[in-house]
Amino acid sequence: MTKKNITQNIGFGMLFLAISITLFFLGSIIYFIAVRGVQVISWEFLTGVPKEAMTAGGVGPAIVGTIYLVVGAILFALPLGVACAIYLTEYSPRSFVVNIIRMSINNLAGVPSVVFGLFGFGIFVKLLGFGVSALSGCLTLGILVLPQIISATQEALIAVPQSYREASLAVGATHWQTIKNIVIPTASPGIMTGVILSVGRVAGETAPILFTAATFYTRGFPKSFFSEVMALPYHIYALMTEGTHPEQQTEIAYGCAFVLLFLVLSISATAIVIRQRHRDANE
Repeated sequence: MTKKNITQNIGFGMLFLAISITLFFLGSIIYFIAVRGVQVISWEFLTGVPKEAMTAGGVGPAIVGTIYLVVGAILFALPLGVACAIYLTEYSPRSFVVNIIRMSINNLAGVPSVVFGLFGFGIFVKLLGFGVSALSGCLTLGILVLPQIISATQEALIAVPQSYREASLAVGATHWQTIKNIVIPTASPGIMTGVILSVGRVAGETAPILFTAATFYTRGFPKSFFSEVMALPYHIYALMTEGTHPEQQTEIAYGCAFVLLFLVLSISATAIVIRQRHRDANE
């Protein structure tokens, strides 16, 4: 065996080891949460409301509230993020200012989520008068994942071969027709990847909704986007830090964690299926 082959085998071995370690920890987390959470799962737990100082009952309002926040945030962030990425990639001139904007977007993705929460509290809750509501939480979470969607969409658009654009323009299509009919459909799998990652982050964030949307306890389901909502991540935080009956509430917290994990995986799996169908259709 040559030195080149030995180096290659070592490289593949290290890659396989890295993947194995990642899958081990991922599987361990899922198993840890599933074993403890599945014990409390029932129809009443999934659809009922909290009872007896949150030591009994269900987490139906928290599930519905989480869905409100995820759907609302993605509906706000996705079109805005895709539009920004299209402008920066396809229309903006190559200049120092544009490079600063792109760098700022990348840096914004690393800002702590609690900062976005304070921003949402000051702008949406106070200045615009939306109050502590699902709408304020959706807008705050949408801004939180906006840099992620913009960056993912930019990478997907840049990955589209330039020859596709040139061929479309050559047969008489306008620049916008080329983007709409050729570039965006080709880049859609990459855009969906950004959406999948954004869904996971939105569903699991606690700090932004702590100031803008979440309520500690409610016996009813949200009636509109102007209602306060319970949310699974905040409910877990409240049960583990502010509960007065730790034995019962810890079990409920694991059940909430299992439901949240299942919800995120289900939404991500659906998005992956949609992405694969787009990819197959484009091929």
